[in-house]
Amino acid sequence: MATPIEFIKENELAWQPSFQGDLSDGTYGYRGALIIEAGKQISPDRKLPPKIQAKQVIMISEGETIKFFAAELESFHDLASMMEKYKGFFVSGGLYLLYVTDLEKAGTFEYEGVKFTAIPLDESSVWNELLELADLEKSDMKALKKQEEKIETLFDELSDSDVEEESKTYEEMLTFVGESSKQLMGAV
Repeated sequence: MATPIEFIKENELAWQPSFQGDLSDGTYGYRGALIIEAGKQISPDRKLPPKIQAKQVIMISEGETIKFFAAELESFHDLASMMEKYKGFFVSGGLYLLYVTDLEKAGTFEYEGVKFTAIPLDESSVWNELLELADLEKSDMKALKKQEEKIETLFDELSDSDVEEESKTYEEMLTFVGESSKQLMGAV
C-alpha cells in the first residue's frame, strides 16, 4: 500500500498546498486542501476547481497511515465521500479533527471504526481554532521559523490536550447538520 502522500500525488489530489515535506522521526507533513471530488476536466490541461474538498488541511502521516488530520468541511455530509476516498489511511488511534461549517453542535463519534471530533466552524480558520484548542499563542508560533516546526509543535500540544467533545453516534451527529454558519471575512 502507498503512503498517504504517495496516494495524494499519484492521484493528483493535492489542491493549493502551502507545505508538503518531511518532518522529524520519519513523519511527513502537509498543509493545503485535498480533493474529495474533482472538478470537471474542461480540456486536456485544465480542470475546474474541486466540487468537494477538505480545506485548510493540516496533516501528519507516518508510513501508510495518517496520524493527525484537521480540516474544514463545508458540509458534515462530505465526511462519507472523504472516507470513501481516503479511508485506508485513517486508523483507530489517530487524532482527527473536523471543523464543519454546517454543523450546529460539536461531538466526538466513530465512523467506520475511526474516531473523529467534529466542531462547528463559524468565522475562524482551522489553524486559529487549533491554536486555541492547544492553548498556543500566535506569537509562540511566529517565533518558529520553519513550517515543519509549527506543524510538529501544534501536533505535540494537541496530543497532550483533551480535544474530545461529548460522545455521540454518527447518526446523532447527522441531526446537528443545519445551514452553513461560516461568516465570510475580508474586504467589503
